[in-house]
Amino acid sequence: MGYSMPSISNKALQMPASPIRKLVPFAEAAKKRGLKIFHLNIGQPDIETPASFLDAIKNNQLKIVEYSHSAGNESYRRKLCDYYKTFQINIDYNDIIITNGGSEGISIAMQTCFNPGDEIIIPEPFYANYNGFSRAADVIVKPVRSFIETGFALPPIEEFEKIITPKTKGIMICNPGNPTGYLYTKAELEALRDLVKKHNLFLLSDEVYREFCYDGKEYISVMHLDGIENNVILLDSISKRYSACGARIGALISKNKEVMSAALKFAQARLSPPTYGQIGAEAALATPASYFAEVKKEYVERRDFVIDALNKMNGVFCPKPSGAFYCIAKLPIDNADKFCQWLLEDFNFNQQTVMLAPAAGFYSTPGAGLNEVRIAYVLKKEDLASAMNCLKEALLVYPGKTI
Repeated sequence: MGYSMPSISNKALQMPASPIRKLVPFAEAAKKRGLKIFHLNIGQPDIETPASFLDAIKNNQLKIVEYSHSAGNESYRRKLCDYYKTFQINIDYNDIIITNGGSEGISIAMQTCFNPGDEIIIPEPFYANYNGFSRAADVIVKPVRSFIETGFALPPIEEFEKIITPKTKGIMICNPGNPTGYLYTKAELEALRDLVKKHNLFLLSDEVYREFCYDGKEYISVMHLDGIENNVILLDSISKRYSACGARIGALISKNKEVMSAALKFAQARLSPPTYGQIGAEAALATPASYFAEVKKEYVERRDFVIDALNKMNGVFCPKPSGAFYCIAKLPIDNADKFCQWLLEDFNFNQQTVMLAPAAGFYSTPGAGLNEVRIAYVLKKEDLASAMNCLKEALLVYPGKTI
Protein backbone atom coordinates (compact mmCIF):
# COMPACT_ATOMS: atom_id res chain seq x y z
CA MET A 1 0.00 0.00 0.00
CA GLY A 2 1.45 3.35 -1.08
CA TYR A 3 2.26 6.14 1.34
CA SER A 4 0.51 9.45 0.64
CA MET A 5 1.32 12.79 2.20
CA PRO A 6 -1.36 15.11 3.56
CA SER A 7 -2.04 18.02 1.21
CA ILE A 8 -1.18 21.59 2.09
CA SER A 9 -3.73 24.41 2.08
CA ASN A 10 -5.05 26.22 -0.97
CA LYS A 11 -3.81 29.43 0.61
CA ALA A 12 -0.28 28.02 0.75
CA LEU A 13 -0.49 26.96 -2.88
CA GLN A 14 -1.72 30.40 -3.93
CA MET A 15 0.84 32.34 -1.85
CA PRO A 16 3.02 34.18 -4.40
CA ALA A 17 6.78 33.73 -4.40
CA SER A 18 8.85 36.89 -3.97
CA PRO A 19 9.86 38.31 -7.37
CA ILE A 20 12.73 40.04 -5.57
CA ARG A 21 14.21 36.83 -4.16
CA LYS A 22 13.23 34.13 -6.67
CA LEU A 23 16.42 34.54 -8.69
CA VAL A 24 18.62 33.90 -5.63
CA PRO A 25 19.50 30.28 -6.62
CA PHE A 26 20.82 31.54 -9.98
CA ALA A 27 22.84 34.23 -8.23
CA GLU A 28 24.31 31.70 -5.82
CA ALA A 29 25.32 29.44 -8.71
CA ALA A 30 26.91 32.40 -10.52
CA LYS A 31 28.96 33.27 -7.42
CA LYS A 32 30.17 29.67 -7.21
CA ARG A 33 31.41 30.08 -10.79
CA GLY A 34 33.50 33.03 -9.59
CA LEU A 35 31.34 35.92 -10.84
CA LYS A 36 30.99 39.18 -8.94
CA ILE A 37 27.33 40.18 -8.77
CA PHE A 38 26.08 43.70 -8.26
CA HIS A 39 22.86 43.36 -6.28
CA LEU A 40 20.41 45.98 -7.51
CA ASN A 41 17.48 43.62 -6.95
CA ILE A 42 16.74 44.31 -3.30
CA GLY A 43 16.32 47.37 -1.10
CA GLN A 44 19.20 46.55 1.25
CA PRO A 45 21.18 49.79 1.60
CA ASP A 46 24.94 49.73 2.09
CA ILE A 47 24.64 52.82 4.33
CA GLU A 48 25.95 52.20 7.85
CA THR A 49 23.39 51.88 10.65
CA PRO A 50 23.75 54.84 13.09
CA ALA A 51 26.25 54.21 15.89
CA SER A 52 23.61 55.20 18.47
CA PHE A 53 21.50 52.20 17.42
CA LEU A 54 24.36 49.71 17.62
CA ASP A 55 25.87 51.15 20.82
CA ALA A 56 22.53 50.96 22.67
CA ILE A 57 22.38 47.23 21.96
CA LYS A 58 26.07 46.61 22.75
CA ASN A 59 25.91 48.55 26.02
CA ASN A 60 22.54 47.38 27.33
CA GLN A 61 22.51 46.01 30.87
CA LEU A 62 19.65 43.53 30.52
CA LYS A 63 19.89 40.42 32.70
CA ILE A 64 16.69 38.93 31.24
CA VAL A 65 15.41 39.44 27.70
CA GLU A 66 11.75 39.78 28.64
CA TYR A 67 8.61 40.22 26.60
CA SER A 68 7.76 43.86 26.09
CA HIS A 69 4.21 45.22 26.13
CA SER A 70 2.40 43.78 23.10
CA ALA A 71 2.06 47.30 21.70
CA GLY A 72 5.78 47.93 22.24
CA ASN A 73 7.78 49.69 24.95
CA GLU A 74 5.92 52.75 26.22
CA SER A 75 9.14 54.79 26.41
CA TYR A 76 9.80 54.11 22.72
CA ARG A 77 6.23 54.91 21.67
CA ARG A 78 6.28 58.19 23.62
CA LYS A 79 9.55 59.24 21.97
CA LEU A 80 8.17 58.23 18.57
CA CYS A 81 5.40 60.79 19.04
CA ASP A 82 8.09 63.49 19.20
CA TYR A 83 9.70 62.10 16.04
CA TYR A 84 6.40 62.25 14.14
CA LYS A 85 5.74 65.76 15.44
CA THR A 86 8.76 66.95 13.44
CA PHE A 87 6.73 65.96 10.34
CA GLN A 88 3.59 67.70 11.64
CA ILE A 89 2.02 64.35 12.50
CA ASN A 90 0.36 64.78 15.89
CA ILE A 91 -0.45 61.52 17.63
CA ASP A 92 -0.61 60.00 21.11
CA TYR A 93 1.52 57.01 22.12
CA ASN A 94 -1.69 54.94 22.37
CA ASP A 95 -2.15 55.52 18.61
CA ILE A 96 0.98 53.40 17.97
CA ILE A 97 1.54 49.63 17.97
CA ILE A 98 5.16 48.56 17.44
CA THR A 99 5.32 45.65 15.01
CA ASN A 100 7.82 43.03 13.81
CA GLY A 101 8.90 45.18 10.88
CA GLY A 102 6.58 47.13 8.63
CA SER A 103 5.53 43.78 7.18
CA GLU A 104 3.70 42.68 10.32
CA GLY A 105 2.08 46.11 10.55
CA ILE A 106 0.60 45.66 7.07
CA SER A 107 -0.50 42.11 7.87
CA ILE A 108 -2.21 43.15 11.12
CA ALA A 109 -3.87 46.13 9.41
CA MET A 110 -5.32 43.89 6.70
CA GLN A 111 -6.62 41.35 9.19
CA THR A 112 -8.08 44.11 11.35
CA CYS A 113 -9.83 46.08 8.60
CA PHE A 114 -10.95 43.47 6.08
CA ASN A 115 -13.14 40.39 5.96
CA PRO A 116 -12.28 37.45 3.69
CA GLY A 117 -13.37 38.37 0.18
CA ASP A 118 -13.20 42.13 0.74
CA GLU A 119 -11.37 44.12 -1.92
CA ILE A 120 -8.50 46.59 -1.60
CA ILE A 121 -7.50 48.89 -4.46
CA ILE A 122 -3.74 49.41 -4.87
CA PRO A 123 -2.07 51.52 -7.60
CA GLU A 124 0.31 49.26 -9.50
CA PRO A 125 3.17 48.60 -9.76
CA PHE A 126 3.32 48.08 -5.99
CA TYR A 127 5.60 46.44 -3.44
CA ALA A 128 5.27 42.77 -4.32
CA ASN A 129 4.67 41.57 -0.77
CA TYR A 130 1.35 43.45 -0.66
CA ASN A 131 0.13 40.53 -2.76
CA GLY A 132 1.37 38.08 -0.14
CA PHE A 133 -0.10 39.97 2.81
CA SER A 134 -3.44 40.23 1.00
CA ARG A 135 -3.46 36.55 0.13
CA ALA A 136 -2.70 35.60 3.73
CA ALA A 137 -5.64 37.72 4.90
CA ASP A 138 -7.95 36.43 2.11
CA VAL A 139 -8.28 39.98 0.77
CA ILE A 140 -8.62 40.52 -2.98
CA VAL A 141 -6.27 43.07 -4.58
CA LYS A 142 -7.86 45.18 -7.32
CA PRO A 143 -5.04 46.96 -9.15
CA VAL A 144 -5.40 50.37 -10.74
CA ARG A 145 -2.64 50.88 -13.28
CA SER A 146 -0.08 53.67 -13.29
CA PHE A 147 2.24 54.03 -16.26
CA ILE A 148 5.95 54.58 -16.81
CA GLU A 149 5.18 57.26 -19.43
CA THR A 150 3.73 59.53 -16.70
CA GLY A 151 6.45 58.64 -14.20
CA PHE A 152 3.96 56.38 -12.33
CA ALA A 153 1.79 59.29 -11.16
CA LEU A 154 -1.42 58.43 -9.30
CA PRO A 155 -3.97 57.12 -11.82
CA PRO A 156 -6.97 59.41 -12.39
CA ILE A 157 -9.59 59.10 -9.63
CA GLU A 158 -12.11 58.00 -12.29
CA GLU A 159 -10.04 54.84 -12.73
CA PHE A 160 -10.49 54.08 -9.01
CA GLU A 161 -14.23 54.80 -9.25
CA LYS A 162 -14.58 52.31 -12.11
CA ILE A 163 -13.46 49.38 -9.96
CA ILE A 164 -15.18 50.23 -6.68
CA THR A 165 -17.79 47.60 -5.81
CA PRO A 166 -19.85 46.83 -2.68
CA LYS A 167 -16.90 44.62 -1.63
CA THR A 168 -14.36 47.47 -1.80
CA LYS A 169 -13.20 48.20 1.73
CA GLY A 170 -9.97 50.14 1.30
CA ILE A 171 -7.20 51.70 -0.74
CA MET A 172 -3.49 51.24 -0.12
CA ILE A 173 -0.62 53.45 -1.25
CA CYS A 174 3.14 53.64 -0.70
CA ASN A 175 4.50 57.18 -0.49
CA PRO A 176 7.29 57.72 -1.50
CA GLY A 177 6.79 54.61 -3.57
CA ASN A 178 8.44 51.25 -3.79
CA PRO A 179 9.08 50.12 -6.57
CA THR A 180 8.72 53.38 -8.55
CA GLY A 181 10.19 56.09 -6.30
CA TYR A 182 7.14 58.25 -7.10
CA LEU A 183 6.20 60.92 -4.53
CA TYR A 184 2.50 61.80 -4.43
CA THR A 185 1.51 65.46 -4.67
CA LYS A 186 -0.83 67.25 -2.29
CA ALA A 187 -3.51 67.38 -5.01
CA GLU A 188 -3.27 63.61 -5.60
CA LEU A 189 -3.58 62.85 -1.88
CA GLU A 190 -6.51 65.24 -1.49
CA ALA A 191 -8.27 63.51 -4.39
CA LEU A 192 -7.76 60.19 -2.58
CA ARG A 193 -9.08 61.73 0.63
CA ASP A 194 -12.29 62.82 -1.11
CA LEU A 195 -12.72 59.34 -2.62
CA VAL A 196 -12.16 57.62 0.72
CA LYS A 197 -14.68 59.94 2.36
CA LYS A 198 -17.26 59.45 -0.40
CA HIS A 199 -17.16 55.64 -0.23
CA ASN A 200 -16.28 55.30 3.49
CA LEU A 201 -13.08 53.33 2.85
CA PHE A 202 -9.94 52.68 4.85
CA LEU A 203 -6.80 54.37 3.52
CA LEU A 204 -3.63 52.42 4.33
CA SER A 205 -0.40 54.28 3.66
CA ASP A 206 3.09 52.76 3.74
CA GLU A 207 5.40 55.74 4.39
CA VAL A 208 8.68 54.06 5.32
CA TYR A 209 10.72 56.19 2.89
CA ARG A 210 9.64 59.64 4.20
CA GLU A 211 13.26 60.64 4.90
CA PHE A 212 14.11 60.20 1.23
CA CYS A 213 12.32 62.93 -0.75
CA TYR A 214 14.37 64.80 -3.35
CA ASP A 215 14.58 67.97 -5.43
CA GLY A 216 12.91 70.07 -2.74
CA LYS A 217 9.64 68.15 -3.14
CA GLU A 218 7.37 67.92 -0.13
CA TYR A 219 6.51 64.77 1.81
CA ILE A 220 2.81 64.78 2.63
CA SER A 221 1.42 62.13 4.95
CA VAL A 222 -2.10 60.75 4.91
CA MET A 223 -2.10 61.89 8.55
CA HIS A 224 -2.08 65.47 7.22
CA LEU A 225 -5.42 65.01 5.43
CA ASP A 226 -8.36 66.60 7.23
CA GLY A 227 -11.67 64.84 7.76
CA ILE A 228 -10.58 61.19 7.42
CA GLU A 229 -8.83 60.65 10.76
CA ASN A 230 -10.81 57.45 11.42
CA ASN A 231 -10.17 56.10 7.90
CA VAL A 232 -6.38 56.39 7.95
CA ILE A 233 -3.82 53.76 8.95
CA LEU A 234 -0.16 54.76 8.71
CA LEU A 235 2.41 51.97 8.32
CA ASP A 236 6.04 52.56 9.11
CA SER A 237 9.41 50.88 9.64
CA ILE A 238 12.93 51.76 10.75
CA SER A 239 14.45 49.40 8.15
CA LYS A 240 15.29 52.01 5.53
CA ARG A 241 15.36 55.12 7.78
CA TYR A 242 18.32 53.84 9.79
CA SER A 243 19.51 51.17 7.35
CA ALA A 244 18.41 48.60 9.95
CA CYS A 245 16.47 46.08 7.87
CA GLY A 246 17.35 43.17 10.16
CA ALA A 247 16.14 44.88 13.34
CA ARG A 248 12.51 44.10 12.40
CA ILE A 249 10.90 47.12 14.00
CA GLY A 250 7.87 48.75 12.40
CA ALA A 251 4.73 50.54 13.49
CA LEU A 252 1.00 50.57 12.87
CA ILE A 253 -0.51 53.99 13.62
CA SER A 254 -4.11 55.17 13.64
CA LYS A 255 -6.36 57.58 15.52
CA ASN A 256 -9.24 55.14 15.01
CA LYS A 257 -9.70 53.70 18.53
CA GLU A 258 -11.71 50.71 17.33
CA VAL A 259 -9.00 49.79 14.83
CA MET A 260 -6.27 50.10 17.44
CA SER A 261 -8.16 48.09 20.04
CA ALA A 262 -8.72 45.27 17.53
CA ALA A 263 -5.17 45.44 16.14
CA LEU A 264 -3.81 45.09 19.67
CA LYS A 265 -5.51 41.68 19.92
CA PHE A 266 -3.50 40.49 16.92
CA ALA A 267 -0.39 42.00 18.52
CA GLN A 268 -1.14 40.16 21.78
CA ALA A 269 -1.50 36.89 19.86
CA ARG A 270 2.08 37.20 18.63
CA LEU A 271 3.16 38.33 22.13
CA SER A 272 5.61 41.21 21.55
CA PRO A 273 7.95 42.96 19.12
CA PRO A 274 11.74 42.33 19.38
CA THR A 275 13.39 43.59 22.56
CA TYR A 276 16.79 44.47 21.12
CA GLY A 277 15.29 46.02 18.02
CA GLN A 278 13.25 48.37 20.22
CA ILE A 279 16.30 49.27 22.33
CA GLY A 280 18.25 50.20 19.20
CA ALA A 281 15.32 52.00 17.58
CA GLU A 282 14.64 54.10 20.66
CA ALA A 283 18.29 55.17 20.85
CA ALA A 284 18.35 55.90 17.11
CA LEU A 285 15.66 58.54 17.56
CA ALA A 286 18.51 60.78 18.70
CA THR A 287 20.22 60.42 15.30
CA PRO A 288 21.24 63.95 14.24
CA ALA A 289 19.73 65.62 11.18
CA SER A 290 23.24 65.69 9.68
CA TYR A 291 23.09 61.87 9.28
CA PHE A 292 19.96 62.11 7.12
CA ALA A 293 21.29 65.10 5.17
CA GLU A 294 24.40 63.10 4.27
CA VAL A 295 22.43 59.96 3.39
CA LYS A 296 19.97 61.94 1.27
CA LYS A 297 22.83 63.66 -0.59
CA GLU A 298 24.37 60.25 -1.29
CA TYR A 299 21.09 58.85 -2.65
CA VAL A 300 20.53 61.88 -4.88
CA GLU A 301 24.00 61.41 -6.39
CA ARG A 302 23.36 57.69 -6.90
CA ARG A 303 19.93 58.36 -8.41
CA ASP A 304 21.21 61.00 -10.81
CA PHE A 305 24.06 58.75 -11.94
CA VAL A 306 21.85 55.67 -12.50
CA ILE A 307 19.01 57.51 -14.26
CA ASP A 308 21.44 59.32 -16.53
CA ALA A 309 23.30 56.09 -17.36
CA LEU A 310 20.08 54.21 -18.10
CA ASN A 311 18.61 56.85 -20.37
CA LYS A 312 21.87 57.00 -22.36
CA MET A 313 21.51 53.30 -23.24
CA ASN A 314 19.92 52.62 -26.61
CA GLY A 315 16.20 51.86 -26.26
CA VAL A 316 16.05 52.31 -22.46
CA PHE A 317 13.60 54.68 -20.74
CA CYS A 318 13.58 55.47 -17.04
CA PRO A 319 11.69 58.36 -15.40
CA LYS A 320 13.47 60.21 -12.59
CA PRO A 321 12.00 59.26 -9.19
CA SER A 322 11.45 61.90 -6.50
CA GLY A 323 11.78 59.63 -3.47
CA ALA A 324 12.91 56.31 -1.95
CA PHE A 325 15.86 54.60 -3.69
CA TYR A 326 14.22 52.67 -6.52
CA CYS A 327 13.41 53.23 -10.16
CA ILE A 328 11.67 51.21 -12.82
CA ALA A 329 13.28 51.12 -16.25
CA LYS A 330 11.80 49.94 -19.53
CA LEU A 331 14.34 47.89 -21.49
CA PRO A 332 14.46 46.85 -25.16
CA ILE A 333 13.96 43.15 -24.31
CA ASP A 334 11.35 40.46 -24.90
CA ASN A 335 10.84 39.39 -21.30
CA ALA A 336 12.42 40.72 -18.09
CA ASP A 337 12.14 37.42 -16.21
CA LYS A 338 14.12 35.68 -18.95
CA PHE A 339 16.58 38.57 -19.21
CA CYS A 340 17.28 38.73 -15.45
CA GLN A 341 17.86 34.96 -15.33
CA TRP A 342 20.07 35.15 -18.43
CA LEU A 343 22.19 37.84 -16.74
CA LEU A 344 22.98 35.36 -13.97
CA GLU A 345 23.20 32.13 -15.98
CA ASP A 346 24.73 33.04 -19.33
CA PHE A 347 26.26 36.51 -19.21
CA ASN A 348 29.31 38.11 -17.69
CA PHE A 349 31.40 41.15 -18.51
CA ASN A 350 34.91 41.00 -17.05
CA GLN A 351 33.69 38.30 -14.64
CA GLN A 352 30.93 40.58 -13.40
CA THR A 353 27.16 40.71 -13.82
CA VAL A 354 24.15 42.46 -12.34
CA MET A 355 21.08 41.19 -10.50
CA LEU A 356 17.82 43.03 -11.17
CA ALA A 357 14.20 42.48 -10.13
CA PRO A 358 11.78 41.76 -13.01
CA ALA A 359 9.00 44.34 -12.70
CA ALA A 360 6.15 41.99 -13.67
CA GLY A 361 6.22 40.73 -10.07
CA PHE A 362 5.24 44.23 -8.89
CA TYR A 363 2.09 44.24 -11.02
CA SER A 364 -1.13 42.38 -10.32
CA THR A 365 -2.42 42.75 -13.90
CA PRO A 366 -1.31 39.76 -16.02
CA GLY A 367 1.09 40.76 -18.78
CA ALA A 368 1.98 44.14 -17.27
CA GLY A 369 5.61 45.21 -16.89
CA LEU A 370 7.04 42.37 -18.98
CA ASN A 371 9.87 44.52 -20.36
CA GLU A 372 10.48 46.50 -17.16
CA VAL A 373 12.90 45.98 -14.27
CA ARG A 374 13.15 47.52 -10.82
CA ILE A 375 16.57 48.83 -9.86
CA ALA A 376 17.51 49.62 -6.25
CA TYR A 377 20.36 52.15 -6.28
CA VAL A 378 21.63 51.03 -2.89
CA LEU A 379 25.32 50.50 -3.75
CA LYS A 380 28.23 52.93 -3.69
CA LYS A 381 28.79 54.88 -6.90
CA GLU A 382 31.81 52.87 -8.08
CA ASP A 383 29.74 49.69 -7.92
CA LEU A 384 26.81 51.40 -9.63
CA ALA A 385 29.16 52.46 -12.45
CA SER A 386 30.31 48.84 -12.92
CA ALA A 387 26.71 47.59 -12.73
CA MET A 388 25.49 50.07 -15.37
CA ASN A 389 28.41 49.11 -17.58
CA CYS A 390 27.44 45.42 -17.25
CA LEU A 391 23.83 46.23 -18.11
CA LYS A 392 24.83 48.28 -21.16
CA GLU A 393 27.03 45.46 -22.48
CA ALA A 394 24.34 42.86 -21.71
CA LEU A 395 21.71 44.73 -23.71
CA LEU A 396 24.02 44.68 -26.74
CA VAL A 397 24.28 40.87 -26.80
CA TYR A 398 21.06 39.59 -25.19
CA PRO A 399 19.44 37.09 -27.61
CA GLY A 400 15.95 38.45 -26.88
CA LYS A 401 16.72 42.12 -27.49
CA THR A 402 14.06 44.01 -29.45
CA ILE A 403 16.21 46.63 -31.17
